[in-house]
Amino acid sequence: MSLHRKVARVVLSFGVAYAAIASSFAHGIARAELLAGVAKVDVTDRAAGPVGDPLFVKVLALKSGDAAAVVITVDAVAIGEIGRIKASYLVDVRAELAKSPGIKPEQVFVNASHCHGVVKVDDIVAKTAAAVREAWASLEPVRIGVGVGREDRISENRRLKLKDGGESDVRRAYAVAADADLAAVGPVDPEIGLVRIDRRDGRPLAVVYNFACHPIMGVPGGGNTADFPGYASELIETALGDGALAFFVQGCAGDVNPVRYKDVHEPHDAAPLGHLLGLSVLKARKQITVSDVADLRTISERLALPWATDYESRIAALESKQAVLLESLKGTSLNFETFLPLYVRYKLDGETPLSFAHRYKRDEAAGRDDLKKLDAENRAAIDAYLRNIGVMEELTRLRTNLALLKKHQAQKIAAGSDTLDVEIGGLRLGDFRLVTFPGELTTQVGLNIKNRAAHDTTFVAGYTNGYIYYTPTVEQRRNSGYAQEDCDSLVAPEWQAIFEERAAKVLKMLE
Repeated sequence: MSLHRKVARVVLSFGVAYAAIASSFAHGIARAELLAGVAKVDVTDRAAGPVGDPLFVKVLALKSGDAAAVVITVDAVAIGEIGRIKASYLVDVRAELAKSPGIKPEQVFVNASHCHGVVKVDDIVAKTAAAVREAWASLEPVRIGVGVGREDRISENRRLKLKDGGESDVRRAYAVAADADLAAVGPVDPEIGLVRIDRRDGRPLAVVYNFACHPIMGVPGGGNTADFPGYASELIETALGDGALAFFVQGCAGDVNPVRYKDVHEPHDAAPLGHLLGLSVLKARKQITVSDVADLRTISERLALPWATDYESRIAALESKQAVLLESLKGTSLNFETFLPLYVRYKLDGETPLSFAHRYKRDEAAGRDDLKKLDAENRAAIDAYLRNIGVMEELTRLRTNLALLKKHQAQKIAAGSDTLDVEIGGLRLGDFRLVTFPGELTTQVGLNIKNRAAHDTTFVAGYTNGYIYYTPTVEQRRNSGYAQEDCDSLVAPEWQAIFEERAAKVLKMLE
């Protein structure tokens, strides 16, 4: 972590205002008046089932002299590849905006929250373009400020470091690794990157907040939902009033779950998590000072990343491990019906589980040990059954991730290329600097970029302008234990250094 960022966090923790005002000129370019406009449109597919809360496309339009930018946030799982929105969406929206109001494709940033809500897509391009035009038509002079918030109560790293050196992960698709195998957990990034945008008369217009966590908590009853970002934004917008909009920009959430994601003792409910995040945004926003000084710059670059080349060897390793695990399964005299009550009895009373203690004493006095021998047989049967359960759970994890490896191996073969072409974006709004990427970046990648950056108000957004599945760190990608992030991936381990180096260059260009 950079010294600047450490100092900024300490200052923020004492409630002192955190705001950076840029100098009057940068690289000889004078700053023009900053204009901003907002709009939103409901894109919920209400025919898809019960609706817990609505899904939106939101638009923040920005203009300063000849510079322009459009930030579009979508309550959807991704922009292309998975979910209902296809890759053509980005191309089609940009084409529409190039025609009217004349916004260049590289000035358009589309970020998916990664919630698993179901959007109505038959007219989503037209609705998005109409919302952008509405925002553009409402451009007005604004003042902005930039700051950093913190929220460490709603997220946890879902990768589990195991004692055997491998890593597993926490998913609803399969069982969590045994507690006895756990060695450590991975990091989270509690920072909230904030842009406060006010009208010239002081009324709020927008809040942009960048935060990293999978929005996959859900709502009671399993209805369609924008998940915790939807609840956070609703709370922020209600508190601010005056038609202000809150824009959630997903960060490096590839290996970050909501807390209590696997809880089975109460209904899954994203609302409390969203409310905590929303309150933290409002608290940090209050500390931000706004000013008329605001650079607006955008960058768009293409980057060739190496396709993974080890699918065949990794698939073979998993299949070999499966064979070993299958061979380890042993027959027992128990089935689930007899195992469960027996297990409970031996857990409740390990000394005399089969009867009252006086019966054991009576048999002992008579020189008999029939109960103790049966205890030994039962304990051995219980242990064998539990070992089989553990093997079954491990096989489930391996089978699920093996399917991902085979899926992406087929994609690579179909692509017929050694490199994967992706779009890297850069956005500067005042002292807010954002690097964007289309993959599911994991936490450490974002922390590396932030800590290397020259400015404390530098942030990273994944899930932007496309989608290329998970992009884990080198260490995660080479995991011997196998988890979703390292199997549901298109890129070779070398991708990380290539991207982090290019991100540093993009940030330098934003100076």
